[in-house]
Amino acid sequence: MKVQVGRWGNSLAVRLPKAFVERFGISEGRELDLAAVEAVLEAERDREAERQRQREEALERIRQTRWKLPPDWKFDREEANAR
Repeated sequence: MKVQVGRWGNSLAVRLPKAFVERFGISEGRELDLAAVEAVLEAERDREAERQRQREEALERIRQTRWKLPPDWKFDREEANAR
């Protein structure tokens, strides 16, 4: 679930979706621990960095496995489409 950060006077604010509020029993005036929010955001950044690293490693493995074709090889469309 993603939320958008908006402006509220001189501050920034996050509008919480109704489903989220109901799920966690949040009410107006309740204080939330931003250290917990920070930990979740940090974990998400770490997961995204790991996903990016895995993508890069996969692309590098693909690049390293390129097969070399014989110099006299030619693609034959008719042969490829023969049934």
